[in-house]
Amino acid sequence: MGLPENKINGIRMAAMIHDIGKINVPAEILNKPGKLSDIEFKIIKTHPEAGYNILKNIEFRYPVAQIVRQHHEKINGSGYPRGLSGDDILIEARVITVADVVEAMATDRPYRPSLGMVETLKEIEQNAGTLYDPDVVSACLRLFEEKGFQLQQVR
Repeated sequence: MGLPENKINGIRMAAMIHDIGKINVPAEILNKPGKLSDIEFKIIKTHPEAGYNILKNIEFRYPVAQIVRQHHEKINGSGYPRGLSGDDILIEARVITVADVVEAMATDRPYRPSLGMVETLKEIEQNAGTLYDPDVVSACLRLFEEKGFQLQQVR
């Protein structure tokens, strides 16, 4: 994507801890094998803000706390926790959003098996410019389709 090194380093650091706020979500909800109730989903949706609160007073070279807070925001404003849209979402968070969606869809979850890489890439491509940053989606598709990148599922 041609991002400067400081943004790449910020993405790397924030990506490693982007779900730190899930420490506030009960394990029974995170590992629930069935569909989440509305209340359970509302609890899950608190994790980006919780992560931000954990990280906001730590001095990083990069806007790690804000990236963590924004990693579920969507380009069209339909994301959470703040309903940000477009360029109001840090590019670092837009990258992590796509990576997070790909990883979530293409790996097994307690509530469903992997949807497979073909379906996953189709999902992000269909929603480029609506939910996901189109430049990030293009870069992601190039990684998987042209450069042969593969996810390693941890068991």
